Formats: sequence, C-alpha cells, structure tokens
Amino acid sequence: MSPSRTRAERDALTVEIMFALVSGAFLGVVGFLALGGVALWGGLPGPWRGPWLTVSEALGGLLCGVRVVRVLRRLPGRPGTGPSPADVVWSQPSQPGRTKPDS
Repeated sequence: MSPSRTRAERDALTVEIMFALVSGAFLGVVGFLALGGVALWGGLPGPWRGPWLTVSEALGGLLCGVRVVRVLRRLPGRPGTGPSPADVVWSQPSQPGRTKPDS
C-alpha cells in the first residue's frame, strides 16, 4: 500500500473490497439458484441435468465477477487526484456573498 494513504482511506478501501466480494458472491449464488434450481429440485431429465448445472455455474461465476469489477471500478483514484467531475454535486456561486447562482 502507498505510504501516503491515511488509515481511514485504507479502512474505506477494505470495506469497499469486502462489499464487492460479498455482494458478488450473493449475486452469483442467486443467479446459480435461479437457473440451476430447475435441475436441482425440478423434474429435469437425467441427460440434461449435468449440462444445465454447468451453465448455471458459469452464469453464477459470471454474475459474481461482473459485480466485483463494477464495484471496484467506482473506487476513487490515487490520493491527491481530487474528486472526479461526476463526484461534484453542486457548485459554488460565481460571486461571493450570493446564495443563488442566478441572483
């Protein structure tokens, strides 16, 4: 880790990584059960059961991977880069002392 990161920043990164892994695992399990439930508890014929579960496992893994990547890609950049334009929700008035930009 970079020595310029504060303890709070390292803790925030740890929380985000754990959130990405837990939510990705949950989404993967839900995706697997949604498709694989037919093979596990339904009346799927024997020859179809193996390939059906294989596709279900692939779907669950894909959903998990996509979720982890999407959560981790929204992490802030390196320290000192400042907020991105997407992070700025409001802007200061152009003239000091004014409360509304159009006044």
